Amino acid sequence: MKEKNRVFGKLVIILLACFMFWSVMHLPPFGVFSEKGVAMYYIQNGLEKTGSANIVNSIVWDFRGYDTLGEETVLFTATIGVILIIRRKLNGRNR
Repeated sequence: MKEKNRVFGKLVIILLACFMFWSVMHLPPFGVFSEKGVAMYYIQNGLEKTGSANIVNSIVWDFRGYDTLGEETVLFTATIGVILIIRRKLNGRNR
């Protein structure tokens, strides 16, 4: 059973490596701008839709607000976890 798990793990790693290699090889060249994405929509409609003259703030807080909230939640949870681990280790040494 252990041998099956190792073979499966190696297969997953190889597949992920192949996918990552394929993805990197299909990236556009550095500095080449593609108008197919949402960037032009953000630039053309950012001020009208959000009322914010700062395009970066309008994208981060208005267009991608839930994504930003999720990232902040992950950072907050990780910080609390580290604090709890450190506090537990310090309390264990003081006893």
